[in-house]
Amino acid sequence: MWSSAHRRLGFRAVALGHHSLTWVHHLPPGGPPLFPVSLWMPLEMSPFGCWGLPTALLALFCCPGSGEGFEVRMYPEQLLVEPGGSKFINCSTSCAQPEAGGLETALTKSLLQSGPQWNQYVVSNISQDTVIYCYFTCSGRQKLKSLNVSVFYPPEQVLLKLQPAWVAAGGSFTAECHVPAVRPLESLTLTLLHGKEALCNKTFTGEKNGTRGATVTHNSTAHREDSRHNFSCHAHLDLRSRGGSILRSVSEPQMLKVYEPRPDNQMAVIISVVAVLLFLFVASILLCFVLGQHWRQRRMGAYGVQDA
Repeated sequence: MWSSAHRRLGFRAVALGHHSLTWVHHLPPGGPPLFPVSLWMPLEMSPFGCWGLPTALLALFCCPGSGEGFEVRMYPEQLLVEPGGSKFINCSTSCAQPEAGGLETALTKSLLQSGPQWNQYVVSNISQDTVIYCYFTCSGRQKLKSLNVSVFYPPEQVLLKLQPAWVAAGGSFTAECHVPAVRPLESLTLTLLHGKEALCNKTFTGEKNGTRGATVTHNSTAHREDSRHNFSCHAHLDLRSRGGSILRSVSEPQMLKVYEPRPDNQMAVIISVVAVLLFLFVASILLCFVLGQHWRQRRMGAYGVQDA
């Protein structure tokens, strides 16, 4: 009974002393048997020498069934998408004969192609950050693989405003840069430039995403040379940590108009006004004096005629 069963499994009989038989797994010609011919075989006769028994035990522990050490993989490993976009996702396993597999997500999904060890899906209408799971069952064991999905809004608009746009030298002005509807904010950097000189640089690390966008302001004093170079604002959205690239956008250049105040002309105007007023005052006094003298002379002449 045991002889036929052993032969079906590929074992062969090896004769030992005292008419005893030991069954050894049959290997291709030239290959050593996996286990010693007999547990009582002298160590120098074993194909593995003194390592025969430990090698056999190691083979038993390191070669488990097909469902013990299988893997589940997803491609891409990170997913970055604009609002409302669609992406392809591949889900695969190292299990030779998986019993079941699929994709778990709240998004709209469609199975495009499939094979014994892989499935290809398309997910659509992605509007917010989420997690997608790929699963396979092999020999009664199930494993999951997760995929983080990030939704981003590129800095399509970069708005720069100078207040006021016309300022006297030595006066103060404000440069304001605003980027509406951009996310993730923690990946955004805004830089205000005057020519090639950076005036202000801000990274919005730790700030929560919102609908207001991002704003940076810079207060400065106007100089005559400020009108020689344009002001601009640069927006950088760094998505490399999420599997993307760096998105860049620049505002329209703005020119600050700086004029020189003229205090001498203002003083001249003041002096002129004061002089005119003083002249009118003196002229009015002289006119009053002349009219008074004329009226007095007329009165004196009238009295002289009456006395005569």
